[in-house]
Amino acid sequence: MKSSNLEEINPNGPAGIHFGIEFPSTQQRPWQQYLNNPTVGLGISYIDLGEKVMGKAIAMYPYIMINGVRSEHFNLKVKIGSGLGVLNENYYTTLDEPTPNKTFSTRINAYLTAGLNLEFPITRNLTINGELGFFHMSNGRMKEPNKGANVLYGGVGITTTINPDADNERTPIEFPNLPYKWSINITASSGIHAADQSDPHRFPIFTLHVGAIYSTCNWHGIGIGADLFYNDAIGNPETNRGMYRTTTERWRRMRGGISLNNEFKFGNFTALVDWGVYLFNPVRNLYDNDHPIYGYGPRPLFYKSTEVGVNEAFHYIRFGVKYRIYDNIYLQALAKTHLHICELIEFGISYQIPFIKRGYRKGDKRIFHHKKGWWKEW
Repeated sequence: MKSSNLEEINPNGPAGIHFGIEFPSTQQRPWQQYLNNPTVGLGISYIDLGEKVMGKAIAMYPYIMINGVRSEHFNLKVKIGSGLGVLNENYYTTLDEPTPNKTFSTRINAYLTAGLNLEFPITRNLTINGELGFFHMSNGRMKEPNKGANVLYGGVGITTTINPDADNERTPIEFPNLPYKWSINITASSGIHAADQSDPHRFPIFTLHVGAIYSTCNWHGIGIGADLFYNDAIGNPETNRGMYRTTTERWRRMRGGISLNNEFKFGNFTALVDWGVYLFNPVRNLYDNDHPIYGYGPRPLFYKSTEVGVNEAFHYIRFGVKYRIYDNIYLQALAKTHLHICELIEFGISYQIPFIKRGYRKGDKRIFHHKKGWWKEW
């Protein structure tokens, strides 16, 4: 394993072992057909982060493996997963050490992973596989310090099939296409934000998102959205954080922007990846640092960041997942970053309004509802 932000303490990088239980497609659900019958799994990874102050971690996460290239001699798949990582060491347990652990400040952290998996069949029940991927583990600035771990890893292993005839026990079902192309998403979310490791305060954050999505196929959608953000930690007189000048005007803690939205649908789960730019950003003039171009003065709307890795930019990224709990209602969790530095993690509720295509409408029905067995009507 190779890490971009653990090298100061452990130049050799972390090492670990992975165990997973995987379930091939049953070909009985629409999303399985739409995604070319992927494999889903539950994974547990044990990670030795090297030095004593870094400790060890156990990550537990569900994942999906989407078929890429399939041949007689090898299979190439894309693996995506997310879950939780539990650590036995963090900043507050290593304060007495010469170099405390500033990578993590909480025992429980978010764990995100993605990579490529290559399988080489040996027998009907046994394959050798290699994997190259990346994982990130941090608490999303819910507590400081929070450098987080960004790790590039590679590994080899074996996969054994317990019931190789299971795929042939059911007759595959042919499903219709989704009966809508355009949909509207309305989302409200909130969370908490830690200003500084020496500051015990936790400040509320709020986000409102409205977006229009066009479904390019049954499993992907792209569109444009409008975002409104409020972060009470910015410039708050109650915090001793030195990044911002203090202000009592709450509107200066707000940002507004437009974003390019991407959705990747996995049945009841939908992965979200947005990239946006701020069009309303009074925060840009609250930074209390000597910028090499603008000094301590005002910055233009689209300003140059001081360097890679700082928590400031004129654009933002939001990524996460939402889960449909009933009809068109979703629960979701998202992280918002500037460049690759996480600003916050938020949790919220979302409502989707899918508009049925003209050729699919029945009577005066205009809105599609995700009812159980919806495909039987179409």
